[in-house]
Amino acid sequence: MTDAAKTELEVSQEAAQEKANATNETRTGKGTRVKVGLTRGRNPQVISFEAFDEKKEDSLPTSLSEFMETSKINDEKVIVGLLIDGFNASAYTTASDPIAEFIDASWDDKFATAFRSIVRQYASQNSITVEAAAELLKPMLSAKK
Repeated sequence: MTDAAKTELEVSQEAAQEKANATNETRTGKGTRVKVGLTRGRNPQVISFEAFDEKKEDSLPTSLSEFMETSKINDEKVIVGLLIDGFNASAYTTASDPIAEFIDASWDDKFATAFRSIVRQYASQNSITVEAAAELLKPMLSAKK
């Protein structure tokens, strides 16, 4: 992709993001928000789509019936497919986490999440692997637990 095409794509993506932000500012409560991304392939195009914003917990459905209502998906086979996709993605994320082996089973979720964040930040700022950072930080952080 040439620099001119890249710039054109970036400009288009920024414009789509501004439009999505304006739309999302008008939305409250449970439901999807507009996200912006790119199509896959050699010639990516800017796309906008509806998705749940996991950073806005108050917008997320908390039950199957709420999910069905907010997503407008009522076909059980489609929902089961989504559950399988989500389960598989979650299982892969957990299994492929290089920090997971350093998490003590006795730690609560909040402490484990904080440990992951601290390890990643330390590794990034000190140009070392996350494994090396975890080995270094675990004794200090678990002693404070």
